[in-house]
Formats: sequence, C-alpha cells, structure tokens
Amino acid sequence: MPSYLREGSVPHKRHIQFRRPDGGLYAEELFSTKGFESVYCLLYHVRPPTATLDVRPWERVSFGFTINEPLRNRHLKSAALQLPGADAIESRTPLLGNDDVVIAVADARRPMDYFYRNTGGDELLFIHRGSGVIETQFGELAYREHDYLLVPTGTTYRVMPSAPTRMLVYESTGAVTIPRRYRNEFGQLEEHAPYYERDFRAPILKPPVEAQGEYEVRVRSGARNAIYLVQNHPCDVIGWDGYCYPYAFNLDEFSPITGKLHQPPPAHSTFEAPGAAFCAFVPRLFDYHPLAIPVPYNHSSVDCDEVLYYVSGNFMSRRGVEEGSLTLHAAGAPHGPQPGAVEQSLGKKSTDEIAVMVDTFKPLMLAQAALECEDPEYFRSWVQTTAGV
Repeated sequence: MPSYLREGSVPHKRHIQFRRPDGGLYAEELFSTKGFESVYCLLYHVRPPTATLDVRPWERVSFGFTINEPLRNRHLKSAALQLPGADAIESRTPLLGNDDVVIAVADARRPMDYFYRNTGGDELLFIHRGSGVIETQFGELAYREHDYLLVPTGTTYRVMPSAPTRMLVYESTGAVTIPRRYRNEFGQLEEHAPYYERDFRAPILKPPVEAQGEYEVRVRSGARNAIYLVQNHPCDVIGWDGYCYPYAFNLDEFSPITGKLHQPPPAHSTFEAPGAAFCAFVPRLFDYHPLAIPVPYNHSSVDCDEVLYYVSGNFMSRRGVEEGSLTLHAAGAPHGPQPGAVEQSLGKKSTDEIAVMVDTFKPLMLAQAALECEDPEYFRSWVQTTAGV
C-alpha cells in the first residue's frame, strides 16, 4: 500500500470503548489480511456489521475455460462482445484465466442496487472509458478514464457510474501490490519509481449512513457464492485507519522510464501479484541512440503468457488492433513487430499509444467469450507478403 491513512473519527487507542453521542458503543471491526499477519485496517461502525437477516443462494453463470490448444498467439476483439447485464458485476465477462488471475471485461451502464464483496483475492479494475464513484465502507472513491482501481479482498463495494463505464478487470487470487524494487526497506517509494505516494488517491469518507433496513450484499469466495441480507447499511463507518484500503491511480500520473535503447517491459511495471506482473505503456519519448529502433524487438517469452489490452492511440508495432483489443502472446510462440513496422518506426521521436499489460507465469486458458470475439487469422499477421509489408 502507498502509506498509512486515518480518516474520520477514531479513538485514541485501538480495542477500547468508543461511544456514540447517544452513549452507545461504536462497533470496531478489524479488516485484516493473511489472518492477522499482513496489512489491515480498523473500522468503526455506527452499528455492528455482523447483523445478518438472511443468507440465500446466488445462482451465478458458470464460466468454463479451455486450454489454448492448439497453442498459438491470439487476438480478441472485446469491443464486439455484447456483455450481459447492465451493471459492473452482472456484465463482468471472463476472457482468459488461470489459477492466479482471471482477466475479464465489464460495462457499467447503470448503478448497482446491491453491494459486492470478493473474498477470493484483490481486484484491479482498469477504467477504459467512463466516470463515476465506487462506494465502499472506507468511503467514496471517484474514478475517471484511465484509472487503475485497486480493491482489496473483502472490500464491500458497488460501482455507481455517472457515465457509461467500460472496464478491464483483473481478479487475482492474492494481493496486488507495488513492485518490491520500487520500495525501500521502510515501504516508501524510492526516487527511481515511476510514481510517488501523492499520485495515489484514497477514498473520501462521507458521513455514516445510519439507516437500517434490508441491504443486499453479494458475496463471492472462489467458487462459493451467497447473497447476504444485512440489517445495517455497509457504509455506516464513522472513521478508520490503517494500511489496507481501496485506492486509485491514473495513467496520467505514470512517469515512463525511457533510455538510450529500447526498454524491456519490466521498465513499465505498475503492480505485481502472485503469478502476475502488470505494466502500462503510455505516451513517451522514444530511445535516443542515433540508430535506435523504436518498436519492440522480436522476443520469445518462454516462461510466461503476455496479454496486452489496447486502450487508445496509434499502435505502430501492430496492425489490425483496435480499442478494446487483447492480444495473447503465448509462451512458446515468438512475437514482435509485424512486417514493415520496424522500417516505419525509424526516426520517430515519440508515441501516443496507451495500453496495459499483464504477464502470467502459468498458462492462460480461454473462456467461451474469448472464442466468440477472436480473430482466427491473427497468428498469420507476421507473414511477409510479396509487396514486402
């Protein structure tokens, strides 16, 4: 996490009496990860968050995965998909996945009239288009185009768009964190990091919602699901402090690392998680060696799968991609600039492209939606034509 935060009213010491104006006790909640041995927060509710009126089945659509067989590079045109539902959770549609991470797309066209809680791992939401807020027990987190939203496991939230929102969703089975090489021994971001603590936005705590009634919370834990009806509004928090809370980071704040020669993807790292490394490619100056080749060199990622999501701009190393395209470059299948791209890039000084990437160290499998939006001829796109392009 970027840093310790304290919001609203909290007692001067943890685990002691903290009373409401009417003399009753606020309800302290320890929001902890990895049992009691990793980052946590203490939240103070107007009433206990444990008051559950009913627990019902949540019949969710099952998304199966098939292996990438035959093993090949693939291009998924996700913008062509007609996503089900109309909110951020009902429309969430997996495309690729393995035991460490699931990659999905979603369209939030209406506010959620229920809350959602994923206790199976952290979620990283990338906002392609749209704006709005995420309501959580920690407060409201406003989002805009090109935001990353990191939602810690167990966070109760709902997405309330003010404009139709297209998002890319990474569901991790572990913690999504800042890369270790960017932090010193105290956890502070170092000078060579491509961002600084003040670039991260925390939720704004609003006055607690003290109403009681029946509030729906849809809960997911791996393959297990349930609908909880709770008596007290999830956003009845008067104050909290700690290290574990949702936050936002916008790609406009990312300071890309450039060099004399082409920089490899780890130079563009944003986050990491068990079995996954995340990167962002933003407008930047190209390499300054007089003979530099701006586009990426051919490479074989022999021990990971690489998924690039194209956001906007001119993708000079790749023909045929569009906004919302995902390219899966699989371990064992070399890839690089397509014919003619190297020559066309020579002499260019900068790029305006925006794309986000994840490398996974276990093979990714394909969901049915991926097969429905695939360009089946993509793997031929490196073939040289008689015209030389």
